[in-house]
Amino acid sequence: MNRTFGAALVGVAFGAGTSLVNALSSPYSRLGAPLDGTLWGGAAKVLSLLVDSGWAWAALAVGVGWLVGGLVRAGLAGVAALMAATAAYYAMDALLRDEPLSWFWQETVLWWGAGVVFGSALGVVGASIRRPGVIGLLAGLSVPVGAAAQMVVLPPGPSLAVTSATVWAQALVWAGALLGAALVIARFVTRRRTPAA
Repeated sequence: MNRTFGAALVGVAFGAGTSLVNALSSPYSRLGAPLDGTLWGGAAKVLSLLVDSGWAWAALAVGVGWLVGGLVRAGLAGVAALMAATAAYYAMDALLRDEPLSWFWQETVLWWGAGVVFGSALGVVGASIRRPGVIGLLAGLSVPVGAAAQMVVLPPGPSLAVTSATVWAQALVWAGALLGAALVIARFVTRRRTPAA
């Protein structure tokens, strides 16, 4: 239970941080307006495109599952992290926009449902990364392959406008996905070559 609480705290930080970065990146928010057109505003836009994407939220659940270990605990941790992240995201949105939290209730419940369904599976995937062999390899590749797939199917940013922020975000995701996949494959190959003691 203590690890599940820790996973929820990580989720709170991720969700609140994502909402804050979104506000900093928007020229229409109180926080983002002064940064519009500056280097910091551009960096906030890139960071917003990175963290406010499906693969990043999936990586949150995979990451806490990997940290917690054990399939059941990891599944619970994945759910706790995504549900807490969702609650914190909408609570921070309400605070930053100076709007009632009740306006975000339907979205919160919808994404909590998705968090229960996908968080448990993604948490188990995270715990499976520790396993040797092909299962560990496939689990380890889940986030890099998921990020790359999202770049192909639904890249970050508006679909009709190519901006420097979207180019940077896509380049960073592709680089991270390739590096992550290379590290996972290298670990798999090294373990296969190392004789069991």
